[in-house]
Amino acid sequence: MPDLEPTIAARLRPTSDGLIAAVVQQHDTGEVLMQAWMNTEALHLTLTTGRATYWSRSRQSLWVKGETSGHRQWVREVRLDCDGDTVLVKVDQEGPACHTGTRTCFDDGLLEATVAPRAEGGTS
Repeated sequence: MPDLEPTIAARLRPTSDGLIAAVVQQHDTGEVLMQAWMNTEALHLTLTTGRATYWSRSRQSLWVKGETSGHRQWVREVRLDCDGDTVLVKVDQEGPACHTGTRTCFDDGLLEATVAPRAEGGTS
């Protein structure tokens, strides 16, 4: 199996267990669909096959999104964040993205928070 392109690999800052976070977004609407994990092999496969491939922490193996469910993710764009520890994967999602059958894994509702109002003319 070919390795990840060296200039990309050099920019990555994975966790101690060799993983980077992958935030997955619908390419045309900006809707956040899910969050998963990738190792360098999963990132390489994602970049070279056009199919979103992740690392399953529970199974300790690679998985191609939609391989068993048919809810595939066709990769349109992959971006690395400024710290090198997260990728943004923009996809064309077929069917639901969440294993629960919902369109997005973030359908469980808004968490309520008490946020202090920002003073007008204040600095951020």
